[in-house]
Amino acid sequence: MNTTEIECRFLEIDKEALIAKLRALGATDEGETMLSETIIYDPELKWRDGQRFIRLRTSGGTTKLTYKEHRAHTADGTYELEVDVSDHAKAELIFEKIGLVPFRHQEKKRHVFHLGDATFDIDTWPRIPPYVEIEAPSEAALKKAAQAVGFDWKDADVHNARWVIENKYGIPVGKLRWFTFDRYE
Repeated sequence: MNTTEIECRFLEIDKEALIAKLRALGATDEGETMLSETIIYDPELKWRDGQRFIRLRTSGGTTKLTYKEHRAHTADGTYELEVDVSDHAKAELIFEKIGLVPFRHQEKKRHVFHLGDATFDIDTWPRIPPYVEIEAPSEAALKKAAQAVGFDWKDADVHNARWVIENKYGIPVGKLRWFTFDRYE
């Protein structure tokens, strides 16, 4: 069981050009789906500092429960544990009943491609330009995947999504209760 995510992001991409490039390279296209997420913190909201959280994510008919801990701003700096759950709303209620805080509801569109041992997640969040998150089994594999689609490794961003949204685009997502396509508060 690998519990370390190895990933990077390339910001402000030309989404359609990247999709065309991935298809031309023979990548497997998993399609685009809407992801609805609930971010859960501890009762004192100390986790809200961005280093730890629990996430419930529903995409299509599948819901996953994930614990994430950001240990460093590096390609391999995030610890992650993930399991399937059968009911998003009931899982959220369980956390609420034991005192954990379902703090933020958020959503994004994600178009997923697989090329070799790398996964390309093209993410479209509300209010920011699309970016791609590349995940692979090693930093060397990340660099190879990035190069395959024409990205320069010096442009890779290894910060987590929240850091990017807050620090690159000035959106205080960590303080928002709703960050969706039709609700921002």
